[in-house]
Amino acid sequence: MSAAADDQAQYHAFQQLGLKLDMSRGKPAPAQLDLSNALTEALPTYLAADGTDARNYGGGVGLPEARALFAELLDVPAAQVVVDSSASLSLMHDVIVYALLNGVPGHAPWVREPVTFLCPVPGYDRHFAICEARGIKMINVPMRDDGPDMDVVEKLVAEDASIKGMWLVPKYSNPGGAVFSDAVVRRLAAMPTAAPDFRLLWDDAYRFHHLGERKLVVADILRACAQAGHPDRAIVFASSSKVTWAGSGVAALAASPANIAWWSKHAGFRSIGPDKINQLRHVRFLKDLPTVEALMERHRQLLKPKFDAVLAQFQALLGDVPGVSWTAPQGGYFIDLVTPDGAAKRTVALAKEAGITLTPAGAAFPYGIDPHDRHIRIAPSFPSLDEINQAARGIALSLRVALTA
Repeated sequence: MSAAADDQAQYHAFQQLGLKLDMSRGKPAPAQLDLSNALTEALPTYLAADGTDARNYGGGVGLPEARALFAELLDVPAAQVVVDSSASLSLMHDVIVYALLNGVPGHAPWVREPVTFLCPVPGYDRHFAICEARGIKMINVPMRDDGPDMDVVEKLVAEDASIKGMWLVPKYSNPGGAVFSDAVVRRLAAMPTAAPDFRLLWDDAYRFHHLGERKLVVADILRACAQAGHPDRAIVFASSSKVTWAGSGVAALAASPANIAWWSKHAGFRSIGPDKINQLRHVRFLKDLPTVEALMERHRQLLKPKFDAVLAQFQALLGDVPGVSWTAPQGGYFIDLVTPDGAAKRTVALAKEAGITLTPAGAAFPYGIDPHDRHIRIAPSFPSLDEINQAARGIALSLRVALTA
């Protein structure tokens, strides 16, 4: 039997298992969510530290103790933190809308002229969806292991005044796992831009989401921007969504005093105050940085075996296939499987036929278009370890068949 025929036979045998696995999103598994079940018992009183009744209106920038907690987690002054919403994606969307309609501090509304964003690729599909929904043009920028290709970035922002912003996931990026170097952070902070109101939307989603024992640290973008003379350039986003409960987390943004005042002014029109009950129970459950790090170590112990299983199956079944590679991330929630040109969509379709739902090929690129049809985002977190072993094998077999069809 030829190698191609053997691959087909193994794939068809795999289909007969009748699996139904959804790996389309990076969702925490039930065992991870269970780590924070004590949140239900974290409210012996509804009164905040300053006597505020968390059940009532008010507190537009968040409870003082919630701001203090995120200030410790993000290593910024509490006065430069807003705690609001249950997911940082909501805050990112609001920042875009406020800038479009009102402009950023000292500048005209973005909507008066064409607006463009730089998008390192492969990247986070929901970032791109916000831009597409709000009519913002997107330009691909290659992502490297140490961050975006800064030669490309610096040239584009210096020449084009329509480029008002850039999406960035600085640590364990989605889906490639890139970790920004100090040099990249400094260049992002200091680079000349044709648009004086240029903004870095800094999505620090995986700040504590390590897979290895070494806890990697990325340079402080707010400090770097201030030192470079651009104190308002960066807006940092974070949340507890993959720390506690993904659907009932607490989100925060950190920025310069001018950006915080700007945010507070415009957010005051859309809300009389955030969910302070959720903030209060998170503060009492998470407590401080050491407590968060201890909790994230328990997450790591649940996640790492799943990532290891995927990597082992890929090495066993794809290690000898020319043109195939994959990332071995040091943290975060994803593996980027890279196929030869033109094979990603077919692989995802074959995996679907074998009972494995993956993120659509191309989702990690603006407009859902991967120019070379090569990247597949693998999300190992939600299924059980046994299911992940099966799924990784099925994905690898699907790719082998896609290359011989």
